[in-house]
Order: sequence, then structure tokens, then C-alpha cells
Amino acid sequence: MLARPGLPDFEYMKAESAQDVFHLLKEKGNEVKLLLGGTDLFVQMRDRNESAGILLDLKYLPGMKDISYDKKTGINIGAAVTLNQISAHPDVKKHFQILSQAANTVGNYQLRNRATLGGNICNASPSADMAPAALVLEGEVSLSGPDGERMLALDQFWVGPGKTALKECEFLTAVHFPNPPSGAVGRYLKLGRSKMGDLAIVGVAVLGYPDPEVPAGIRFRIGINSTAPTAYRVPQVEELLAQAPLNDELLRQASEEAMKISAPIEDVRATALYQKKMVNNLTFKGLKEVWSQLINS
Repeated sequence: MLARPGLPDFEYMKAESAQDVFHLLKEKGNEVKLLLGGTDLFVQMRDRNESAGILLDLKYLPGMKDISYDKKTGINIGAAVTLNQISAHPDVKKHFQILSQAANTVGNYQLRNRATLGGNICNASPSADMAPAALVLEGEVSLSGPDGERMLALDQFWVGPGKTALKECEFLTAVHFPNPPSGAVGRYLKLGRSKMGDLAIVGVAVLGYPDPEVPAGIRFRIGINSTAPTAYRVPQVEELLAQAPLNDELLRQASEEAMKISAPIEDVRATALYQKKMVNNLTFKGLKEVWSQLINS
């Protein structure tokens, strides 16, 4: 049996300022790969699916490792904040619990000490565990480029498998999440081939909150991964749930609609049919658990 190849040769550089990043990206182009945690990048390099002459480490730029919470505006999480830091942070656990839940499902404890929120998002994997929770929390990315900072909603940031809306010389500095609606309850459910440490075959995030303005008295947001080119919301299903009194039959109908919208591909981890069925099952389970918690709180 042949041993796995090691990493190809590369030059490591530590960015001291945003201008360093802009300059090197402009000068060297695709030869430069931006480094946060490296948990995906190093595997891609080892397997020769990605190459880099220069690894430019962004972790030490100002604000990249910071978490700041504001009662009025929400939470700002630097791109280099690790998933273990997210899962354990008191403000995340108290106000954005679904984000903490999602972070805890990624890999194992050791990997989460390296893996970062920015890396998970910029990798743009359809199975990214942070993506469904980030979508139902309506997160926005802060992007820094030579022309200044810009904000972009996450559902516009992912444009395809491994592809983002980053412009030339831009990099992600932070992710902002507005405060969830009052009384919100969230649940992230993940199915993998093993209980811990595996990629999601299907992941479903459900966020529910009271809304007396709709017939259901509750609104839901639903985010799903692994069953389309990018993680996605299902607004038509969310609207269906809002427009009638809630019961098990409506939750099942909504879950079946979510299943119909999903468009997984066949791969080594699961058949497309199995994934669609699991979208149905996990969506129903998530809706039922969130609904139960809301009406009993």
C-alpha cells in the first residue's frame, strides 16, 4: 500500500496588514492561498487538488480573532475565530445557540481547535455544517478589498461548490449575525456516516419564533446543506408553515415540500434518494422539536 503524499513545498508568510494581503494577491494572483485554520486547505494540498506557492496567514490581522456582542445590533465574529471558541462563547451560547450547536458537530475537538468560521464559510462546501445555521440567523459577511469594506448576505456569498462572490484581492474579515427575533428557538440536526467527525450527508437548521401577525402564531426559518450546489433556505416552505394553524399534518406536509425542493447528487456517501428522504425526516424532526419547545416555554 502506497503512503499518502506529503504536502508540496510552499512559502509561509504572515500578513501584517490588509495592505499586505491586497499587494500580494495583486502581485502573485492564484499562486497565493489565504490561510485561516487550514483544515480543508492542507487536505486539498496533500491530495494535490489545490496548489500554493505561498500560504498567506491572515489570523493575526486586527479583529480576525475577536467576538463582540451588542444587545442592539447582534454579534460580530472574526473570520479566524475557531469553532471551539464559538461553541463555548457565553454570548453565542445564550443568544445564538444554534450556531454553537452547529459548531459542535464539525469534526472532532482537536480539529475544531484549528477550524475557523471564516474557513468553513470560504471553503463553500455544499455540506458545510455552519452554513444552515448561519443562513437561518441571516448572517452577513464583511469583505475587505482595495476599494474598502463591503457587506454581503451569506445567501449571496456562496455561488457554487467551492465558489464564492469574493472579488479579486478581497478577503473575508468577519461574519455578522443580527439578534434573532425575541423568543427564538433553534435546532441543528446532522446526519453523517458516523456519529462524530464525518461530513454531513444532510444537515437541517430550524429556527422558530413567535409572530402573532401570522395565522400559525409562529414563523420558521429552515436552512439545509448537502443537497444542492450550495446550502440554502426554503422560503416557500417557511411561508407554508406561517399561513395555517400548526399541527403534525402541516409539519409533515412542509417537510415533504422541503424534500421535493432538495436536489442532491449521487456520491460515495449516500444515494440521492436516501438524502432526499433524510431531508424529509430531519426537517420534520427539527420543526417538531422547535415547535414543542416554543409552545411549552
